[in-house]
Amino acid sequence: MATDTSHGTKRRNSASIESEGAVSIKDSEHLFQEINDRLSVRLHDLVQTDFFKYYKLNLFKECPFWIENGQCVNEACAVETIDESNVPEMWRSNVLGALQTSASGSLFQPFKSCEFREQDFCVVEDENDRDGTYVDLLDNPERFTGYAGPSAGRIWKSIYEENCFNMVDRMDSKSNLPGMTLVNLDKYAALRPNIQDQIEIEVDDTCFEKRVYYRLISGLHSSISIHICNEYLNQTTGVWGPNYDCFNKRIVPYPERLQNTYFGYVVLLRAISKMSDYLKNYEFCTGHTEQDAQVKSMVTDLVNTATSCPGTFDEKLMFSSPNSRILKEEFKERFRNVSRIMDCVGCDKCRLWGKLQVSGLGTALKVLFSYDDEFFNPKVNPNLLTRTEIVALFNAFNRFSESLKIVKEFRELYKRVNVNSQKSVPPPPQPVSSPKLATSANASQDPSSDNQFVINLILSLRDMISPYIKRLSGLFSVS
Repeated sequence: MATDTSHGTKRRNSASIESEGAVSIKDSEHLFQEINDRLSVRLHDLVQTDFFKYYKLNLFKECPFWIENGQCVNEACAVETIDESNVPEMWRSNVLGALQTSASGSLFQPFKSCEFREQDFCVVEDENDRDGTYVDLLDNPERFTGYAGPSAGRIWKSIYEENCFNMVDRMDSKSNLPGMTLVNLDKYAALRPNIQDQIEIEVDDTCFEKRVYYRLISGLHSSISIHICNEYLNQTTGVWGPNYDCFNKRIVPYPERLQNTYFGYVVLLRAISKMSDYLKNYEFCTGHTEQDAQVKSMVTDLVNTATSCPGTFDEKLMFSSPNSRILKEEFKERFRNVSRIMDCVGCDKCRLWGKLQVSGLGTALKVLFSYDDEFFNPKVNPNLLTRTEIVALFNAFNRFSESLKIVKEFRELYKRVNVNSQKSVPPPPQPVSSPKLATSANASQDPSSDNQFVINLILSLRDMISPYIKRLSGLFSVS
């Protein structure tokens, strides 16, 4: 197979473009839902543990690109931080010892770490950072906060228009997929399985790596939107819960957004599978021997399950052309910029989850494209990844996993609404016999025959469109 995926047949169906190189998604949704059914419970339980729920980051870095004055003042935007005395002792700043004191007593950092190393695809949160603070992710769930308007819009505008290889210029007005034009778009496709079979796409000459990059960004954006719609505050009742109208607005009309969410999921799955030996031999230390042993067992179980799943992504087919080195560096720099843009988010909770998930995806890219398989020998490279990278990777994977579960739940809701709406509608009238056309002779003899024909025709048309009316009324009856 040729490594330059920018050439070849222009028109193909959506399944074939996915098998073009790095990923094969034939009958994808059924496959990935089955995989996720096996992994989601394990992931959910794992991120509840101390090792994976405590995350240190700098929430108060200044935006490096513009002066941000759109700070969210909603209570839901706030982040609950925890004191370092509540985290395992070995993670505390005085133990990690990044700061050293000179003879004069002043603080200096002779070996202060950079924001990223050559292998990194994003800015890495440093647990040695004196300005960082620990958060308990379970106390700060990703959900709707009310953060919106120009400040929020500027974040995604900057990401898409300045850091996505100009892919937005190639999008169809109905599409969120790079270099692809959707036709025969079914508005309700996102609520049904097998959406791959319901659309066709046309691919331009954009190189495959750039399309992969765009799909990861779009998948992250879509996954975040799914969580916002699922954890939405009802302003009337004050209760958090699923908001079908939000999902119907943000996801339903755009099947490609859901496809990109699945795409992000398989990239994260592949990264965890690739580093399986490293993870199974990693020391998950919190200072509690029994809990550490349990976490190690849980990770091993999850990794074994992940590696037993069908192969979904082949990273070796990317960055393999003669010009790939330059492209790879540009890929890294743009993704690093995305992680920097997260410091411009005006909502603290949105910033927290944005930074964590971008770091998780960046860690996956680092695993896939910075190291060959032999680097993941735990005896040779025991400290290949930092704890924050591993925590971000698994929590990002859990977020995508939860998105797949939520989509499944919204589909079930869609089915129930349809069934209930059909039950509430009176049964359709009995079929009307096909009317006999009146001849000119008998028409003059029976003037009412023309009227009867028109009535029968109207009744027949009503029967034809009745199912569609029921379907639309059921959809818009959801609060």
